Amino acid sequence: MASSTYPPACLNHLTRVIARCAALAVLAGTSWPVGGEVYDRGLENTTEILTRHIDVGGVSRLYLLHVPASLRATVPAPLVLVFHGGGSHAAAMRRFTRFDTLADSQGFIVAYPEGIKSHWNDTRGLSPADDVAFVRILIAQLKRSLHVDEKRIYATGVSNGGFFSVRVACDLTREVAAVAAVAAIMPETLMPACKPSAPISIMFMHGTQDPLVKIDGGVIARRNSRSVSLAQAVDFWRRVNHASELPSQTELPDRQADGTHVRRDLYRSTDSEVEVVLYTIEGGGHTWPGSVQYLPVSLVGRTSANLDATEAIWAFFNRHHR
Repeated sequence: MASSTYPPACLNHLTRVIARCAALAVLAGTSWPVGGEVYDRGLENTTEILTRHIDVGGVSRLYLLHVPASLRATVPAPLVLVFHGGGSHAAAMRRFTRFDTLADSQGFIVAYPEGIKSHWNDTRGLSPADDVAFVRILIAQLKRSLHVDEKRIYATGVSNGGFFSVRVACDLTREVAAVAAVAAIMPETLMPACKPSAPISIMFMHGTQDPLVKIDGGVIARRNSRSVSLAQAVDFWRRVNHASELPSQTELPDRQADGTHVRRDLYRSTDSEVEVVLYTIEGGGHTWPGSVQYLPVSLVGRTSANLDATEAIWAFFNRHHR
């Protein structure tokens, strides 16, 4: 019926409008895509993955697990926990970041936890789940079933998963050695509640043109929640870690002329090896640097090809132990 009512040009326009509205609906929840042709294009899925469940207060929680075949049972291996964005899933995060491939070459274990209704409780009210308990129990289970290096357990995530990774740094300081947040800063609701029990290394990776989580803070993705500014978050963790007031700065060389440029600021602790690291992606958006442009630039901003987030995060983790 529609084809007899609208000419082809109008139908094409309506299709674009519907697609744009659907994308905006995703963004309204600070969400990340869960699949589809655009998302999966060029992403290999060749390494073995295990699906496991654990009980957390009577709730069955799911996670995906990748253990490189090259790992020896007698040698303790690092563990990296990777948290998906809001509205996404563990399987999508696995494909999107390609941590499995890096784990195979570098010799670490990767776990991809699954949020309740595709969200994490980062203190913004997106989920009522006790996700801190989930992570604590998950780490304990993996330490029992695998030869995990207890001093080299790490957490990273993007968007809602990145915000939650920062909460992990606050609440599970004794279990985790370092944390990295991509396209996420720190909820206003988390900062006053954050009481780390010890210094902990932390990295932020953020685009100056992120339209959803603004680098200067404020309302997050048109939702009823707010973030502190990136400068405030860095200063908070710099003070927690007794780090220097002035960073050492490095301008990374441009790999491609894609409208982005990357600067790294490194704040070192004055009395330990703990670090606060900030990657500022000039011209970058609400994206995972080095991965695919999962939605149009007009909606999420530009994905930088001048930084491989997965490799940079592992290089940061690999320098730190608890």
